[in-house]
Amino acid sequence: MTATTILLDGNSLTREQLVAVARQGLRVELDETQLKRVQRAADFLADKVSCGEPTYGVTTGFGSNADKLLGAHRLRDELPGADLRKDGPDKPEGTLLEELQHNLITTHAVCVGKPFAPDVVRAMLVIRINTLMRGHSGIRVETLKALTAMLNAGVVPVVPEKGSVGASGDLAPLSHLAIVLLGGGEAFYQGERLPGAEALKRAGLAPIRLSFKEGLALNNGTAQMLATATLALDDLEHLLELADLAAAMTLDAFAGRSGALRPEVHALRPHPGQVDAAANVRNLLAGSTLVDIPYHLVPRFRQWTAEAWADPSDQALTFDIGWDWVPANQRHGREAFYARFLPFKGGKKHQPQDAYCLRCMPQVHGAVRDAWAQACRVIDIELNSVTDNPLIFPDAEGAQFIEDQVISAGHFHGMPLALAMSYVKAAIPVLASISERRLNKLVDPATNDGLPAFLTGNEDGTDSGFMIVQYTAAALVNDLATRAHPASVYSVPTSANAEDHVSMGANEARHVLEMMEDLSHVIALELYTAAQALDFRQAMLNAACRLASRGDWQALAGKVSNAPREDHAHYAQFVDEVKQLTAALANVGDFHAGEAVRKAHDALRKRIGFMSRDRAMDGDVRTVCELVRQRVFG
Repeated sequence: MTATTILLDGNSLTREQLVAVARQGLRVELDETQLKRVQRAADFLADKVSCGEPTYGVTTGFGSNADKLLGAHRLRDELPGADLRKDGPDKPEGTLLEELQHNLITTHAVCVGKPFAPDVVRAMLVIRINTLMRGHSGIRVETLKALTAMLNAGVVPVVPEKGSVGASGDLAPLSHLAIVLLGGGEAFYQGERLPGAEALKRAGLAPIRLSFKEGLALNNGTAQMLATATLALDDLEHLLELADLAAAMTLDAFAGRSGALRPEVHALRPHPGQVDAAANVRNLLAGSTLVDIPYHLVPRFRQWTAEAWADPSDQALTFDIGWDWVPANQRHGREAFYARFLPFKGGKKHQPQDAYCLRCMPQVHGAVRDAWAQACRVIDIELNSVTDNPLIFPDAEGAQFIEDQVISAGHFHGMPLALAMSYVKAAIPVLASISERRLNKLVDPATNDGLPAFLTGNEDGTDSGFMIVQYTAAALVNDLATRAHPASVYSVPTSANAEDHVSMGANEARHVLEMMEDLSHVIALELYTAAQALDFRQAMLNAACRLASRGDWQALAGKVSNAPREDHAHYAQFVDEVKQLTAALANVGDFHAGEAVRKAHDALRKRIGFMSRDRAMDGDVRTVCELVRQRVFG
């Protein structure tokens, strides 16, 4: 094996390998030892057919036609006018048994809608090949190799998105997958949409003819729902990390509190996802000098005036800062608090906890992580499972009848996947919602802890700043929430009630994959907004530090409202406390975010500049969404 090749043996395919083939174009090879098991099952089936044993899907019809045994010749050849049809376009090729398999594929390829993206179809091909490698499906080695050659050659069947009920597996979409192998249908090849036969020809491949049970082996299984689910979980894994990063940047922008992230806190309620989310955000904030800073050091935003800054080095600033002094006669009952903190109200509220969207982030992000982990557990089992029907056990011990070796079961039923993806589907708007709440808190002057309203100076009242960014996030969250209803609870029976309970897992997994884009956009918008807020917070704090570092307590006192007059009884106390504030700010050095947050902020700022005044933001939004799609932030 090489770094560009994945070996398939039916037993060891991983989500990472599947994603690599689907999205990075890796090739696959078939394990030679396992191919012997594949051929053993095919030979066994051929032998039983030659003995005249009745076998579902081989010598009988399918579904509600299972009671119809195939005869030795075509009865329709005796119908009136049969001679006129023998050489027509619908002339059957091969035996009745071969025609059965051929017709199964051609009549079941009836999906509608836009085609699945190439990565989904490639994932479907890998899954189908891998499950057939288990050697319980009766497919011939040459057919399996033809399917593999089609994948490796870059032929991507056109598979419309809608048409599977998730039992018996993904019959219709998998028929679109298989029909190209027969020279039918359509396929993309080198970016061009072509008839299936032409796509094979350009790739140097030839159509095949199906043998016993091969049509059923190719289209009976959970490959579509499994492919879309696996790719969705790959996206969600990245977005979970990104949501933690956005939360960390927002927490830094708030100069928030880290107590709710501490490991001893989460040891008391050790849900795995919650513990991991808290640890991840702690790591992202490592090196931050913004979190947990004393309340009194954080000034609030004031609009710029011409008199705001006297020192030439500060006159480029486009904002002013300020605090309110709390007189001694207004500190009654809070003496203990003011023994620890100076009596200056700036941007931070004097309270020991942050809002839920910050404080409960580990619990919310963690619950979504747990939903993701549960779905991964199901997917990991399914990737190496046999999901067609009937199942073939050529070497079953003590077998007396064919029913002991060719067993009809229900592994094609997608409910394990459907319910797992229902869980994930419900979790997606939860993650988007808490992200939007943090974004909203950043732009709302009533909740953003001293940052400017909508994160813009707005000196002339003409700027909207980031106001409408929150609207877009809110619209996306609502859209996700309305799409979160589970498909798996609505079974619509099929095949004349022979298939009287179906999973709708294909719809469920497809919905989840589609929802990933909107989720990524919400998180991207939070990052975009948090970067603006972080710039303001750092600039305001560091401006205060520079002012203090010059040792001019009077300049800092000029930023304090509610100061007493010089002849007031509290003036001496005020001066002493302003001097203490000046010394505290002068000793800080520099305020900055955590190392990982700074790295992400720098990556964003390379493409999107700070918005000092209103500008067209559509380009910024496209860019940040594209940066998230490209996984620039990790």
